[in-house]
Amino acid sequence: MKKVLTVEGMMCAHCQARVQKALAGVDGVVEVMVDLGTKQAAVTLAKDVPDGALADVVTSAGYTVTSIAEA
Repeated sequence: MKKVLTVEGMMCAHCQARVQKALAGVDGVVEVMVDLGTKQAAVTLAKDVPDGALADVVTSAGYTVTSIAEA
């Protein structure tokens, strides 16, 4: 299963790395690809992970999730 998060507040490669690291630390996430240009983070999941859990770690890292969609 894949989900795509739209993340606001990323301005540079450091921001991109923070979001990637935060999402990679969520149980069930097996791969994370963050695109600074589109402000999107694509996550590949090994099991069902609630949208709230993904949004919470991004928020804790200092960014805002504006949408989450299944890909």
